[in-house]
Amino acid sequence: MARRPVAVVGAAVLIAEAFGIVLIHLFLSMVVDDQQMSLAGLAPRSMTVATVIGGILFGGYLLVCAGVLLHMAVRDRAPRNFLRILLISAAVVHGVLGAFTVGLVGWPAFLFMMLVLGLIVWSLVSYGDPEGGAKRENNGARGNGGNAGPPRTTPEPTGP
Repeated sequence: MARRPVAVVGAAVLIAEAFGIVLIHLFLSMVVDDQQMSLAGLAPRSMTVATVIGGILFGGYLLVCAGVLLHMAVRDRAPRNFLRILLISAAVVHGVLGAFTVGLVGWPAFLFMMLVLGLIVWSLVSYGDPEGGAKRENNGARGNGGNAGPPRTTPEPTGP
């Protein structure tokens, strides 16, 4: 399976998206600053600074997610729990932003968000647990050393 190239492409797309997000936020901060906009009595300068800080934080978040994908591709291993949760949160963010961009920006932006979502999910699924999820060391038993007995079966229906 082509899991390394998918993780590398996903990381490259996230890096490009991170720089794009930072540039968009810088542009929006310049627009707010030039027009002297305010919201609910906030000073325009504080809105400008908040927009720049928000863009830098969101871009940094995307760069960290790209780093996790690159780490996955280089080591050819699934990420640990926290890093897996970080990638899942990035997938959720892209899904929600994709839903918003359909109405606000248009279908090309939606398709880009779904492309990134697909790359992240594909990377997560392809580097999934080889055991298939839950570990079955004790056969579901507790306290008796794994001696769970025969598996329970449902009775077959009886009829006339």
